[in-house]
Order: sequence, then C-alpha cells, then structure tokens
Amino acid sequence: MSAGPAGVRTPLPLFDAIDRLPVAAEHREGYKRDLYKHWNKGLNAGDGCGTRKEVILAEAVTAPQVAAGCRLTGGSWRSAYDDIVVTDAARLDVDHFVPLAEVFDSEQEPWSAARREAYANDQNSPDTLIAVSAASNRSKADKDPAEWLPSDGSYHCTYAATWVATKLRWDLAVDENERQALLGLAEDCATTTVVYEPAP
Repeated sequence: MSAGPAGVRTPLPLFDAIDRLPVAAEHREGYKRDLYKHWNKGLNAGDGCGTRKEVILAEAVTAPQVAAGCRLTGGSWRSAYDDIVVTDAARLDVDHFVPLAEVFDSEQEPWSAARREAYANDQNSPDTLIAVSAASNRSKADKDPAEWLPSDGSYHCTYAATWVATKLRWDLAVDENERQALLGLAEDCATTTVVYEPAP
C-alpha cells in the first residue's frame, strides 16, 4: 500500500500502520543467508567503504578517522538496542532491522536476487540498517518482536515503529504471533507514529 506520492512520508499512528501489514504464515524452507548479497559497494562506490562501513560512518556520534581501505579508528556510537556507548567500530554489527531470515519468511512472493540485494544494502531508508553492539545483535539473531525485544525498554516504541515501517516499505507479511506482539507494544506507544516510503 502506498504512503502517497514518492518522497512523501505521512506519519501513521502505530496501530494503523500495524493494520496495513498483511498477515500470513511464515515459510523458512529454502532459506540461505547468501541469497541476500551483502555487503555491496554502498552508496558511494568510490569511497572504498562498502555498505556496512558507510552505515557505521553515518551513525557515528563522534566521527572516526578513516584510513586507507576504510579502516576506522576512534569515534563513538550509541547502540540503541542496549543503550551503551561503543568506542571501537570493530565491536559494532550492522543489523538488518528485519533480519534476513525473517525477510525470507515474510516475502509474499519470492523476490528476485536484485531485490534481495537491494534490501540487504538499503541505505535509502533510515530504518532498514542500524549499527548496534555486536552482543545485542547476536542476542537478537533472526528473532521477531514476539521472540526478542531490545534490553533498553525506553526503545521499545521506536523499535516497534521501525520494524513495522521496514515491513511496510518492503511489502512483507507478519505472522499472527508477531502481529499480536506488535499490537501489545502499541498499547504503550500511543504517541508513536510510523513513516515509510515503499521500496522501488
């Protein structure tokens, strides 16, 4: 469902956004992580950094030094999942907000290889990719909000909104347990809104 003309992001209350998500059973059979090519050369193919490092650079609270081969030193980041400050880029993971396995489960029709690569490297939305502590990302793994939530409870409303926005952007379904978990979160997030642009 469109959010209006391209480039227009109309805020939706979280409950309304959840209601836009199609509900369908998940299907994991045939999933392989390498179906989703990542990381590619990123938005600036000439910077030598690739998508992962570009996300890390974009999300820095204090910018790191960038040496040859996109080697990063210094800098600081706030990991939203666990509300900790990370001062070593090597201790960050770039998380697919909706994990790749969950995307596969939720595709309504099988995606092309190009669409899967576009998702796996999507920097055209602020929601698809996020730099977080490696420990929090590995705790999350491929779980949906019925199975895992960030340890920082103050982030739960934003987490739910970002999850829903990403699923709407990429026209992904939710299963019933996931939908109920999102609705439960929305009860405590009365002022939270969702904005998204459908992926090309």
